[in-house]
Amino acid sequence: MKPNAVTRLLCAATLGLGFAAHAPAQTNIVLWHALSGATGDQLLQLVERFNASQSTYQIVPVYKGSEQDTVKAGLEAQRAGNPPHILQIDELAADAALQARNAFRPVYQVMQEAREPLKPGSYIKAVSERFSDAQGRLVSLPFNTATPVLFYNRDVFATAGLDPDDPPRTWMKVQQAALKLMDSQSVNCAYTTDAPAWVHVENLLAWHNEPLSERGSRGMQEKLVFNARLLVRHIGLLSSWVKSGLFSYYGRRNEGEMKFAEGECAMLTGSSSSYGDIVQKARFRLGVSPLPFHDDFPGAPFNTLVGGGSLWVMSGSKKAEYKGVAKFLSFLSQPEVQAQWHQATGFLPAIAEAFELGDRQGYYQINPGIDVPVRQVHGTVPHQRVKRERNGHAAWLRSIADEELEAVWAQRKTPKQALDDAVERGNRLLQTLATRRPRAPAVR
Repeated sequence: MKPNAVTRLLCAATLGLGFAAHAPAQTNIVLWHALSGATGDQLLQLVERFNASQSTYQIVPVYKGSEQDTVKAGLEAQRAGNPPHILQIDELAADAALQARNAFRPVYQVMQEAREPLKPGSYIKAVSERFSDAQGRLVSLPFNTATPVLFYNRDVFATAGLDPDDPPRTWMKVQQAALKLMDSQSVNCAYTTDAPAWVHVENLLAWHNEPLSERGSRGMQEKLVFNARLLVRHIGLLSSWVKSGLFSYYGRRNEGEMKFAEGECAMLTGSSSSYGDIVQKARFRLGVSPLPFHDDFPGAPFNTLVGGGSLWVMSGSKKAEYKGVAKFLSFLSQPEVQAQWHQATGFLPAIAEAFELGDRQGYYQINPGIDVPVRQVHGTVPHQRVKRERNGHAAWLRSIADEELEAVWAQRKTPKQALDDAVERGNRLLQTLATRRPRAPAVR
């Protein structure tokens, strides 16, 4: 969260003390989160809006650092008997949260007890099912969710003689655009990516309805199988781009986003949640297009996966405090609030009506591209071969895939060798961990 955001919170708290003798005591509801920059500012705006809308509860947001630091701090505070009421947890950290069986209360249960409306049917299915149990009940509230898209610099496209209104939809079209960009000497970096394993393994497979893993017969342990034709071909293509200077790799997190926002790279594949920060930093016209696909795979594209984070309710608080938690989560689920959050940040709306509201208001006509991630996960043919389970190991598996891909970018391994090694290492890890850890509660 930026300093000006913290200052506003402190001022509000100070003013509140001045009126304490005349106003009924408010119940503080503490929210620990990992959102900074533009998204942290937007979270603060929602908190201030809720706090101003009623006088019974006061949401107190606290920035705790990275996603890993935030969940670690939350679990340590819970063990010490002083947890926050709400903890914002990234999808990978959520695997660890599921192992802490008594640290959290399911959102559906908290909402039921507080008699706050929660209508599962109003949620976008692709978003809500990622945070639901096997019965379709919300375990945590979808909040900062996203899916990968292609960002591009409309100004550089025009300078290079490319049509900014016709971005590349296939990976071969991306190659053609990259060649033209480099030939025109418009930029030194034609294409980059963030989160390579998430974008180019997990989501590329879903986009083409190809399996990441398969469950063995008779309920045997899950087995990774992604070292097949699609990824061998795709990673081979990206490897050729690295060798020819079309693809510049900067790191696993948001290093590529920063290079793109600074105008150094013309195209970026990354999380749709980067939208808010890019708009804030960039000095060029931003374009957003669906994740490219390979058009010779039958039926492609299908739909991409939902990643990101959600709000978890921690155990150990009083009943009256849980009513405040439920009030706030109900507020966040209002279509108008969801629309504001989605439009300002690029995060996916959890409520279908929020997307429909923006459509009716003409928002997507005025701001073309911000609807792209929603359409990618909603309203396309569901993929049945890429269902993911939360097994507690996703972070480790993604790290293995990232390591092997980096070996390809550095030309230490061939694409086939790296993918084979990633599958072998991942399966060995799954087999080892299956004998050590109890199975987490079933969550889709």
